[in-house]
Amino acid sequence: MEPNTKGAATFYQYKLIKKITITAFLLRVYITLPFICLVLESVFLSWLSVLFMIIAGPVMLWIQYVISRSVLLISGHPIAKRWRLSLRLPWPGYMPDQYINYGIFRTVQLHNLWIGLCIAALFIVWAPPAFTASLAVCHLWLLLPRLYALLRFNSVAKDGMLKFNAADASYYAQ
Repeated sequence: MEPNTKGAATFYQYKLIKKITITAFLLRVYITLPFICLVLESVFLSWLSVLFMIIAGPVMLWIQYVISRSVLLISGHPIAKRWRLSLRLPWPGYMPDQYINYGIFRTVQLHNLWIGLCIAALFIVWAPPAFTASLAVCHLWLLLPRLYALLRFNSVAKDGMLKFNAADASYYAQ
């Protein structure tokens, strides 16, 4: 095998293209959003919204886990030791633990967004409107940082890799 003398990228060499840093201000805004929604729900829908929000959080976390895992299994992508359930902010939910292809991550998150909203909308038939609103708020709140990252990475090529760290998301390309 001939050594790489021209500096061309190999399979293991990736170059950082774009990095999104989650600042302390953005994290504070992200943390206060559910409280603002809880106050609005309590005023406009029901005082039981506090209880509904406490129940809706773990329910939506589980629903998102099932959707994400199902999309990964159906599409045939390996998930063993690559994805984990994280409760750390700003990336709560089922997140990749290693580098992940941008297209796979985008597919999982968009399926998660629409299927999760449809599941939350189904509850309007059987549950009080305040519970349905709590499900929708929790669902969107859990997905917000990932959707923010996807929106910010929308202008880059779609064949790169993503890496999520404690306070940032990075996009790498060959």
